[in-house]
Amino acid sequence: MIASEELQGAEPPFADLLVAVAERQDRAAFASLFGHFAPRLKAYIRRFGMEDARAEELAQEVMLIVWRRAALYDPAQASVSTWIFTIARNKRIDELRRERRPEIDPNDPALVQEAAVVDVVIAQNEVGRRLHAAVAALPEEQAVVLRKNFFEDKPHNEIAAELALPLGTVKSRLRLALAKLRQAMRGVE
Repeated sequence: MIASEELQGAEPPFADLLVAVAERQDRAAFASLFGHFAPRLKAYIRRFGMEDARAEELAQEVMLIVWRRAALYDPAQASVSTWIFTIARNKRIDELRRERRPEIDPNDPALVQEAAVVDVVIAQNEVGRRLHAAVAALPEEQAVVLRKNFFEDKPHNEIAAELALPLGTVKSRLRLALAKLRQAMRGVE
């Protein structure tokens, strides 16, 4: 009877087998489904140019999905074979996406180098923050001389003239300021 139904284009009672899998986790029914569909799925997947071993794995993954999601099958939406081959098509699409977008290797030298650059930038920001705080903690007369010398790039004699201070006082304040900054920044690199 089934043979004549197959000749007429009607599908064998796969829906009954799928219902048995869904309701009772019927292993014999699943074995029948697997025996019929697994080789066909593999051939279908191979037609897309996938190598034999991977096509076999993908066919098994599809059949595993059929086992797990049998209760989701709706005969009003599609035949069993259409449902199963749609799952296979979707798995193949997922496989193509994975091939086009490979997983990121955290040990990739290009990524490690970027991570190192980020670490350097963070460390430099920390050094800058600590230096700014150390300058802010200096006595005002030392901070003014330091800023004029290093930030405004003025020579000692010009600073002395602007502030109406002896050249020795400017040099002394600058030396004290640098000593305090060195102490504040000790251990930071």
